[in-house]
Order: sequence, then structure tokens, then C-alpha cells
Amino acid sequence: MKSVKAWRIGNMGDLQILPGARHRAHMKRPVWIIVLLSMVSLFLVCAYMYPPHTRGACYMFSSRGCKFSDWLPPTPVRELTDEEIASRVVIRDILNTPPVQSKNSKIAFLFLTPGPLPFEKLWDKFFHGHEGRFSVYVHASKGKPVHLSRYFINREIRSDQVVWGRISMVDAERRLLANALKDPDNQHFVLLSDSCVPLHDFDYVYNYLMYANMSFVDCFEDPGPHGNGRYSEHMLPEVELKDFRKGAQWFTMKRQHAVIVMADNLYYTKFRDYCKHGVDGKNCIADEHYLPTFFYMIDPGGIANRSVTHVDWSERKWHPKSYKARDVSYDLLKNITSVDQSEHVTSEDQRSVLLRPCLWNGIRRPCYLFARKFHPDTLDNLLNLFSNYTTL
Repeated sequence: MKSVKAWRIGNMGDLQILPGARHRAHMKRPVWIIVLLSMVSLFLVCAYMYPPHTRGACYMFSSRGCKFSDWLPPTPVRELTDEEIASRVVIRDILNTPPVQSKNSKIAFLFLTPGPLPFEKLWDKFFHGHEGRFSVYVHASKGKPVHLSRYFINREIRSDQVVWGRISMVDAERRLLANALKDPDNQHFVLLSDSCVPLHDFDYVYNYLMYANMSFVDCFEDPGPHGNGRYSEHMLPEVELKDFRKGAQWFTMKRQHAVIVMADNLYYTKFRDYCKHGVDGKNCIADEHYLPTFFYMIDPGGIANRSVTHVDWSERKWHPKSYKARDVSYDLLKNITSVDQSEHVTSEDQRSVLLRPCLWNGIRRPCYLFARKFHPDTLDNLLNLFSNYTTL
């Protein structure tokens, strides 16, 4: 009993010492608080710098707020097909190869026409005195035209039938590019129609194109029925809806881009087979989608996303406004040459107008070098005004 009592007393003694132990723990508490606060602060800093992508953590920690995309798992990277790998290797090497320097750089003017060129006399006036700085190529799909200007004689290439809105239009463009690329001095390529006229003198056009740091290929996103509504999933996996673009066919492009167009077979084939009337009950127009989509995918920073050929779509019809003789005046041409922002209109019920400044090597400049659609009866008025309006 005594030993038990002594044990209890010993324990009582231990208990009497406990207040001292509690006092030592109290002295250490601030250290643990500091450590805890430091860890929490470090966690919050990391959460701020590297915002989480889970739904709950997004609201708790992200200073940018939450978007629906933050809740979705990351999209898995698609494995490229053999054809895509080969295509990208070729395109990459062409883009990375410095362009061949020519001692006599020329602009190739590519005329896409069903027959005669009603403005040959005007173009003759435009070209005169600048021999050796340009080349002319004519694709006449409905027969060889009779030429009135020496610059057009014997400049026809082998041509084929062209149907509006069909891949044959793209085929004609590629045929013109292929023939023009045979001349190594051709460093820039301009696609023109039979209704196109020049808005400036030759020197202005030459300097504008030759010293530009990009190609002028029209390109924009149209979420409406006449844009993305024409897309077919048959183009997958190479062409996705998010990359589908629209634009006017009237391009100007540097030699590297022209070579890439000729080298492409993969994407051209997709548009040949699936961007046409009747696929999925739609009416896809290849010449409005192939090049804009192609360049958006392979070199989006290399194009200006606009054309240098003016056209008036204000009537909101299938075809742009056509200028007649009564419409042509100095004021009309002055107004066109002074435009310095491009306009794209989407095809939704509530049409959106997309306006962008026209930039030339980062500097805001007038947009247009050429204009269409001019009726043949405007020729005399244009000839009379040429010297005046081309010096604007």
C-alpha cells in the first residue's frame, strides 16, 4: 500500500509539474503559427502565379475569374497523319529558306478572264514605260481573246473551263501561278479579273507590293451560314472548324507563298472533294475558303488578312456592285483610294461589321491598289481620268 501511495504521490508530483509543461508549449506556439502562415502564404502566391483549372479552385484562387473553358479538361493533342507531317515539313522548309534575290525583280500580273479584256487600253497606259519590271499572264477560259495592247499579245497560258463557285476557279489560279513561277525574276504575284482597273500609277503599286513584308490574302472568320455554315466535317482531321476561314479570292502574294500553294496537295484535295455544292446539303465556294483557310493554318502571321482590290458589297447581294459609265468620276476614284480600313461583314441574321486599319509594314496606309467591278462602258471615262486619279 505504501508503494502504491508513494506511486500516487509521485504521480501527484508529476501533475504538480504539468503547469510548467503547459507553459513551455505556450512559448512554442508562435513559432508554429509563423510556419503555418508562411506555408499558407506560399500556397496562395503559387495559386496566383499558376491559376488552377478546376472549377472550385478557380473561384477561390484565380484573380482572373473563371471561364467555362477553365472547367474543361485540356484538349488532347491529336496525332498528325503521315500526310500532314510531310506537308508541314515541306511548308516549314520553304518558309525558312531565304527568298532568292533577283537583280530584276518583277511583279507578275495574272489575269483570270472568260474572254476579252475590256480594259487592255487602260492597262497599256499603266504598264507603259516600265518594261522589264512586270510580266503578264492571261487565263482565258472561253477562248483566246484578241488583244489591243502589245503587253498582252501571246501571253495566254493553257486554259480550261472555269465555273463560278467551283474548284475549277482555284485550279485556274494555281495554273496562273505555276506558269508565272517559271520566271525566277517574278517575285510578287497579283490575281486580277477582267473587270479590274488600277487605282495608282505603276511605281506606287510596285513599291507597295515589292517592299511589303507580307502577302495580301483576304481572311476572316464568318460564323454565319455563308461562312462556317459551309464547313463539312468530311474535312477532318486535317481541317477543323476552328480554322475555317473566308475571304475574297483576289490576292497578291510573295514568291514563297506562291511556291507553297503549288506544293500543297493535302489541303487542296480536302477543298476539292468537300467544299462544293451538294456536300452535306451545303453550297461551299472553294475559291472563297481554300486560300484563306490554308494560310490561316500554315502562316497566319505572313498575310495581311485583307485584299488590295476594292469591291463594293454595300448592296448585300450575291455579287458586288457593278460600276457603270455614269458612276465613274474623279470623286468616286478619290474616295476609293482614300479608304484606310478594311471591312468584312458576317452572314449572320444580325450581321456584324468587322473593321480593321489597313497596315503596310506596321504603318497605316490606304488599302487599295486596284478596284472592281467596272463595266466595259466605263473605259473612256477611266482613260480620261487616269493621269489625275493615279496621282492621288
